Amino acid sequence: MMGRGYNYGYGMNGGWLGGIFMLLFGAVIVVGIVLLVIWAVRSISRHRAAGPPPAHPGEAGHHEAIAIAKRRLASGEITKEQYDEIMRTLGG
Repeated sequence: MMGRGYNYGYGMNGGWLGGIFMLLFGAVIVVGIVLLVIWAVRSISRHRAAGPPPAHPGEAGHHEAIAIAKRRLASGEITKEQYDEIMRTLGG
């Protein structure tokens, strides 16, 4: 019975084809883990880039409205008087 290896009678002698499948399966597992790590890092960095949430729910919209008014003034879409009126309305 020597020379048969440690097969234990299960017949798992796939030869070179079995080796290729095992190699491909291992590669799929490694690629999956790498993609999972990349996704996690991007998710964390995206969350940090967003910054802390505004203190008040309307605060983000308020800052955006002021930025839009400044852009419109700079591009000449509105006059200084219109800009001042917008700032008074927004309380900025």
